[in-house]
Amino acid sequence: MDTAMAYWLMKSEPDVYGIDHLAAEPDGTEHWDGIRNYQVRNLFRDRFQPGDQAFFYHSNTKVPGIVGIMEVVSEAYPDHTAFDPDEKYYDPKSDPDHPRWLMVDVRYIRHLDRLITLAELKADPALADMRLVQRGNRLSVMPVSEVEWQHILDMEKQDGNDNR
Repeated sequence: MDTAMAYWLMKSEPDVYGIDHLAAEPDGTEHWDGIRNYQVRNLFRDRFQPGDQAFFYHSNTKVPGIVGIMEVVSEAYPDHTAFDPDEKYYDPKSDPDHPRWLMVDVRYIRHLDRLITLAELKADPALADMRLVQRGNRLSVMPVSEVEWQHILDMEKQDGNDNR
C-alpha cells in the first residue's frame, strides 16, 4: 500500500454542505457521504488514506471555486445512508453485508485566505492538465497532483480578482 500523502479536490454545494458546516462540526470532523459514482467509490476504496489533504470546493453556486482545506482522517467504510430509506442517498440495491457505496471522514483544516475561482483555475496555463478544468469532467471527487496542489496554494497569496 502506498503511504505517500495524496491530494484531492472534493466538491459540495455550499447550501447543502459547505466548508462552514464542516468547520462547525464537533472536532471539525464529519463523514463525506452520498457518493453514488463508481469511479469515486473506487478512489475512496483504493487510494484515499488518512493524512491525505483535500481542497474543499464549492460547486453549483454563483462563483464556484476552492474555499478551504481538509484532511482525510479515516479509511473508506460503508456509507450508512445507502441503507436507510429515509435518507436522501438511499440505495435499495445496497446491502449492509455487501455495501455498494463507501464514505470517508474528513476534518476541517482551514479556510483559504480567499476564494480561488473556477474561472481563475481554468485561466491558469500551469493548471491546464488539472482534471477539474478538463471538458466533461463532472466527478465530485478527483485527484490533484502535488505540483497542482502547491501551485493553487501559491495562487492563494496572489490577488485573483475573485469578485467576491
